[in-house]
Amino acid sequence: MKKIMILGASILQLPAIKKAKEMGLDVIVVDMNPDAVGFKEEGITRLQISTIDTPKIVEAAREYRVDGIMTLASDMPMQTVAAVCEDLNLPGITPRTALNATNKAEMRMCLKKHGVPIPEFYIVREWEEFYDASKSFVEKFVVKPADNSGNRGIKLVTDFSIENLKEAYAYSKQYSRDGRILLEEYMEGDEFSVESISVCGVCNIIQITDKITSGQPYFVEMGHTQPSRYDVVKLKDIARVAKMGVEALGINSGPSHTEIKYTVQGPKIVEIGARLGGGFITTHLVPLSTGVDMVTANIKCAMGEVPDIEKKYAKCSAVRFLQPQPGRLKSVSGITEAEAVNGVFEVGLLKHIGEIVPEMRNGLDRVAYVVVQGNTSDEVMAACEEAIKKIHFEIM
Repeated sequence: MKKIMILGASILQLPAIKKAKEMGLDVIVVDMNPDAVGFKEEGITRLQISTIDTPKIVEAAREYRVDGIMTLASDMPMQTVAAVCEDLNLPGITPRTALNATNKAEMRMCLKKHGVPIPEFYIVREWEEFYDASKSFVEKFVVKPADNSGNRGIKLVTDFSIENLKEAYAYSKQYSRDGRILLEEYMEGDEFSVESISVCGVCNIIQITDKITSGQPYFVEMGHTQPSRYDVVKLKDIARVAKMGVEALGINSGPSHTEIKYTVQGPKIVEIGARLGGGFITTHLVPLSTGVDMVTANIKCAMGEVPDIEKKYAKCSAVRFLQPQPGRLKSVSGITEAEAVNGVFEVGLLKHIGEIVPEMRNGLDRVAYVVVQGNTSDEVMAACEEAIKKIHFEIM
């Protein structure tokens, strides 16, 4: 029986754990949290190690003689995945590519070097550098940590007072592991993500997703719809730029998730992940809209096999995230009624009763979600709205 190591046992990784078991693989799951939901699965090997503790995971991968390693929809373990692939000569991306795809500073420099359309940017470490760089912008700019994910530490700056600039610098800096933060041109335009799988050096576009965010100042993703309703000619341009970016980073095998804004100058890359997209995009929406099982494809790539990425049908799908007012979550009602709405595929909670609902600053703050499938975009969006109306939160 072939062995696959999956880094992470959270709800994000659960689809990969379940699918790998279905495929008859010997599944070794790694997470530092002994109570992680993925560890509750039967018939797996559990290793309580941090997913970013590269030396220990390399040692464990050698001990278990794994045939493949992966993580799903998470940037943080990607450098560890690449290190194991290099050490054991397994299929996957190189450490250099992993760094380019997880560190925004390295990514920006790499994409600029290869002529890929990106926003104007500055990389700084100290307050004085930050203040000097801020003078290059007139009305607004985005600040973000070089090496974090899930919208952590990202904020739009529109007030250039010293007090506000220092607050923005401190907010982003606290989320930066390597100490670097970026100041970037704020790109006006609609936002998309491009879901793709690279096979033998060829980037195959599977789907393009329309994105809804909470807007300024934190831009938390609050919804996704597939396929994109955008102009066909512009979508081809989006796909072209996504392929340029994926190839520039060196993602020759496996999944990629490219976020793009369509500006007045055309599409520009926000960032690229060398992994599947999160937020239910590739675990739920892509299979519902195309019939392509992205999780299975990811596992196949990790095992050195050729994935099936042929589209089976053309439907529409969407996810919407729900966010009540901040406070303590006392109760939730209407879930059963929402599940009964025609087209609803899944309704779920991301917070437990009794948990604090914070002011929404990143993806971890979201409370609930609704996933739907239908034949048209109008149909799925109407189903989302109807289901959302039935769900009620009581906040203390």
